[in-house]
Amino acid sequence: MNQEPSTNAATPDRAAPPARRVVAQARFEALTMLRNGEQLLVALVLPAMVLVGLVTTSFVPLGAGRRVDVVVPGVLALCVISSGFTGVAIATGFDRRYGVLRLLGTSPLGRLGLLAGKAAAVLSVVVLQYVVIGALGLALGWEPRLGGIPAMVVSTLLGTWAFVALALLLGGTVRAEGVLALANLLWVLLLALGGVVVPTDRLPDSLEPLVALLPSAALGDSLRAALLHGQVLLGEWLVMAAWGIVATVLASRLFRWSD
Repeated sequence: MNQEPSTNAATPDRAAPPARRVVAQARFEALTMLRNGEQLLVALVLPAMVLVGLVTTSFVPLGAGRRVDVVVPGVLALCVISSGFTGVAIATGFDRRYGVLRLLGTSPLGRLGLLAGKAAAVLSVVVLQYVVIGALGLALGWEPRLGGIPAMVVSTLLGTWAFVALALLLGGTVRAEGVLALANLLWVLLLALGGVVVPTDRLPDSLEPLVALLPSAALGDSLRAALLHGQVLLGEWLVMAAWGIVATVLASRLFRWSD
């Protein structure tokens, strides 16, 4: 006797739409970054300490202008480097080591979706960092030039692109232990000599021409110009865009999804 197929039979699960998958991955990546004690230290605690230390002391020369107005944009640049470079590089290196990248890359999320999720997660964390550091800066007397906010947004996006691309290049080509050491070492070097919190023109004359070509200096100087004077520094934008393009091309060719 023939039996009609049941209309209540279970149907195979279908993958969520691409945008929803990217959003879910971005949420997971952002929460992972914020729950990791080491990354939270680099992303929020250390930038806040740098801000308070440089504003309340005068042992580091920062040039003309109120110290708080000079320091806050530089610390915002440091936040982008902390999340966009240091955090992403270390997470990518260890995810590659443990096979997480390879598994996610073959899931419905896909490799492009995974990278898009990482980028969106970084931007969401950077927004949180800007809110926290901006509030702390206002409490210390910071008076930003509101007309420079559009330029600040463009500088932040370009800087995030450049540093995330560099992080993927590092995290996708170097062993995890090496990534951990290099990412933290570069964070310290860029903080001290990369034109991030100390304006490029306040560095030693022998270093200034070289540092001016770094994405860290371009980001720091462009944020200071935007929030101090409401100015746009097209040259610094071009520097960050150049680093972003070169790092993106190299990462796309050299990135390894597993050790």
